[in-house]
Formats: sequence, C-alpha cells, structure tokens
Amino acid sequence: MFIRLLYMRHFFLHFLFAVLASTAWAQKITLSGRVIDKETKEPLPFATLGIKAKALGTITNLQGEFDFHMPGELRNDLFVITMLGYKAYEAPVWTLLDIKNLVIELEKSTYLLDEVTIADTLRGGDVMVIALSRIEQNYPMQPYLLEGFYRDLKKVGGTYIALLEAAVKIYDEDYKEPRNKFKLRERVALQEVRRSIGYASRFTTYFDQDNLLEDLLLHNSVRYRHFPLEEVFYSSLKREADTYYNDQPVFVVSYSGEYHLRAYVEKKNFAIIRLEFENDQQEALTKKRGLESRFVGLTRVLEFKPFQGRYYLNYLKVDSKINWYEIRTGEVKFETELNQYLLVNDIVPNTIRRVATTEKMRNYGLQYQDKPYNKEFWDNYNVIKESPLDKKILQDLERHGPLEKQFKDHEF
Repeated sequence: MFIRLLYMRHFFLHFLFAVLASTAWAQKITLSGRVIDKETKEPLPFATLGIKAKALGTITNLQGEFDFHMPGELRNDLFVITMLGYKAYEAPVWTLLDIKNLVIELEKSTYLLDEVTIADTLRGGDVMVIALSRIEQNYPMQPYLLEGFYRDLKKVGGTYIALLEAAVKIYDEDYKEPRNKFKLRERVALQEVRRSIGYASRFTTYFDQDNLLEDLLLHNSVRYRHFPLEEVFYSSLKREADTYYNDQPVFVVSYSGEYHLRAYVEKKNFAIIRLEFENDQQEALTKKRGLESRFVGLTRVLEFKPFQGRYYLNYLKVDSKINWYEIRTGEVKFETELNQYLLVNDIVPNTIRRVATTEKMRNYGLQYQDKPYNKEFWDNYNVIKESPLDKKILQDLERHGPLEKQFKDHEF
C-alpha cells in the first residue's frame, strides 16, 4: 500500500510538472528591439521580421522599432530580418530575449555599392514582361488565408483626427488574372476592430465612407494586373543598377512619366517582390457643400515575401492626399490626408478554411461595423509598433482623452 501511494505521488508530481511546463511553453513571448543601418546608424523602417521557415512575421516602424509576439515554442527557432539592399540577419530567438535595449545592425549588401555593369541583354521592359508572364508560377495558385493588421489614419490640415485599427483574415482562391481588375476577389473577415473618438468629427464625412480596407486591397497591382498593355510603356522602362534582397540578386526597373514606378524583380525566377508608385497629378473628384475636392497626390508601397516556394503579400502602404476648394473662389479651404497600412502577420497556404458569407465584413466603412473593444487581444497581437515619431499622432488624437479610454468608450 505504501509503495503504491509513493508511486502515485511520484506520478502526480511528474504529471503536475508536465502540465506546468507545457503551460509555460504555450505562453507567448515577445522580442523587442530596434533595427538600424550598421554604417550610418540610421533606423531602418519597414524591415521584415520573422521566424525562419515559418509564416509568422511583422515589420519595423518608422524608427526601426518592433515588438514581435510569438508562441513560446519558437524560442529555439531562428529569428530572421530581411530588407531590400541589406544582408539577411539570423539569430536564435532565445539568445536575444534577455537583451535590454536590443539593437540589431543590418549590413548593406556589398553588391549594392558596386557600379553594376549589365552584361546580359535584358532591358527594363524585357524584365517586366517576363515577370508579369510568370505571376502564376511565382504566386499562390491554391486557396490561401492571410492573417493581417490594418490601420488607417485620417489627417485634416496637418492634424490627425481619427485612427482605426483592425485584425483581419483574408481569403483568396489564387492569383489568376481577374476579368474585372477593379472588383475585389478576396474575402475578408474582421476579427477585432478599434477606433478613436475622432470618427465623430464632422471632417470624417469628407473622407470616403466606403470600406477603406477593400479599397486598399485593390492596390495590389500584381494580384489585379494593373499594368498598361501598350508597348510604349514597356519600351519606356529603364533598367537601373541591380540590388539584393534576402541574399538574392534583384533587377531594378523604373518608369517616369505621368507617374513614377519602380519595380524590384528577383533574378532567379522573375518574381516581383516590391513595387513603389507615386502620382502627383491633380485631378478633380467630387463636390460637396459648396466645395470641390481634387486629388493631389498618392504614394504606394507593395511588398511580397517568399514562403514554401510561393510569394505572398507582406505589407501594403498607401498615402493619399485630397484638397478641398471653395467652388466660388477657388480658394483652398482645407487639406485631407489618409494613411493606410496592411501588415500580413501569418500565412496559411493551401487552406481548406474559407471565410464564410456570414463572417465576411460588410461593404460599408469599418468604423460602423459592430465589434466590441478587446484589450487583451490587442495586447498580444502583432501590430506596427508605435514610435517616437508617432507622438504627434498621439498628441492630436488624445485631445479628447487617452486612446485606450476612447477605444473602450466608443465600442461599436
């Protein structure tokens, strides 16, 4: 009897230890730090952070800072940082966790500094034609699911008036060329949404009231093939000096005309990994309350990352500016600016999990869609870390009280 009790006690202690260990192992860990240029010590914004051979990831903010939340089971995996024009960085997660004020220096690829002599005969237009013809070879052609973080900021006359953030799941069938290049193909489900009190401002009516996240997804020019068909466009493309990304050589192709475009294309497979677009052509838009709006500028950055042999959206950033003029006098009454970000945190390739019709977000503005504020969720979710540069944003938005209180008091 005594031996039996001793055995049971021994078994119970082992069981309890295993449970406690597995609970601790299942907890999330957070890696925080800053990424800078090794030579200049300047911060590196929008560097991609992740775990090697895993889809989980985030990006640095405008000051190169990051908070990267991950499951505890990944502590022995390799932490990876990649950025265009820099050598890839790798280190075991556990070696970085206890470092206070962690600063990681990225070294420029030496190839970027070389004056590249183009030995092959490919012109800029040739590179782009091949890249577009290989989209179905390089991008997902089976159903996949992306988990992402969306943020939009509204600014009027240089002052930030509203912030909205959302955690989303984005489902898509494949990267086949759509018949309608301006109709959304993806299905999006909202997980969580939070907004500031500024959405009650009278100025928000001067911004588009449609679903801004849907509009942002349509800026994926690779997915929707937003490229001219005319030969004159391809003959105008210029091939610039090559660079490197993730230790792979990359073509750089640019266009300057009524707008500016720069495309980065991997040499080994002609995958488009980054697009930069800028348009400052003025264009009349709508009229409202004796005012006329004119589009005055748009910048867009679109970047992809490789995972399991295919390239998936990594992040999408669009800044647009619209000025409002008095119709009678032509005088500028106020300026508006919309900053939008979409960061992909995780990828589920070849998924059988679809976004059901009942889960799909509604077509109208996100600020009107009914989701209560979930603080615990946001405390452990990979967002773009707020930086000292965002103090101006916080100062503007918190004129009506702390953002945390605004989120709670202005649930949907």
